[in-house]
Amino acid sequence: MSLLVTGSIGLDTIETPHGRAQDVLGGSSVYFSLAAVLFNEVRLVGVVGEDFDLGLLEPLKARGVDTRGIEVRKGSRTFRWHGRYNESMNDRETVRVELNVLAEHPAPVPPHYADSRYVFLANTHPKLQRVTLAELPNAELVVCDTMNHWIESEREELHSTLAAVHGLVLNDVEARLLTGTMNLVTAGRRILELGPRFVVIKKGEHGSLLVSRDDLFSLPAYPTERTIDPTGCGDTFAGAMMGYIAQQGRENPRTLRAALARGTVVASFALESFSIAALACVTRADVDERLAELKRIARFT
Repeated sequence: MSLLVTGSIGLDTIETPHGRAQDVLGGSSVYFSLAAVLFNEVRLVGVVGEDFDLGLLEPLKARGVDTRGIEVRKGSRTFRWHGRYNESMNDRETVRVELNVLAEHPAPVPPHYADSRYVFLANTHPKLQRVTLAELPNAELVVCDTMNHWIESEREELHSTLAAVHGLVLNDVEARLLTGTMNLVTAGRRILELGPRFVVIKKGEHGSLLVSRDDLFSLPAYPTERTIDPTGCGDTFAGAMMGYIAQQGRENPRTLRAALARGTVVASFALESFSIAALACVTRADVDERLAELKRIARFT
């Protein structure tokens, strides 16, 4: 089944206790695509400025990501983000952000993408998410992401978007902020009242929580001793999750549970290098090996 993602493509400068990487490829749709393509074909819609080196997209093309939906906008500059992580890497500081082309209108959906059945609207202004969604009349499953900024500044617009989508992926801090409750199960159920059929709450090193109208499921994170750069792990999680759902061609409790497991495992690779270096080399065999280990860890009698 066709899977489309729309989101940011940018240049990141990242500082962690393990070093620094400058002007490396980043952006929500980049991490999402490299994870999703492990399971399903991916169509990427995004926009970069004329200063962007198109050679940076070669790792995506090499993995089979369809990048024909990327617009190079003349007269504009590419989105840039500079982040610094603390010693535990559970918290990060945004040193600098340059929205540049992201502050303009979104990239249009190419006509040959209009038949996409599975859609992920990565983090951006909720009104722009609906603009993109309006260009995808054949979408059967639409899932979106959001962030604290939109929850605090554009709550009504976000509510309108949530009423139009089938699923929401967000982290624990965002879930609590959106719903006004500290209990994540309660938060998930309150989000369902806003429209989505399911919500996935990411809890970082503590795993993830699925709340749907038919199910409640909690999964631990994959234990890893090599954490170099957690940038993009949430987008990687969402990419593998959506890629698996699109591959299966159905959305039910069993598929959603299995999709969370794939997201958990693939995200564990992303944090083992700066930028996309590790993610661009992961194979299905690598994923299956860690998936088997996650099953062993989570099993009990």
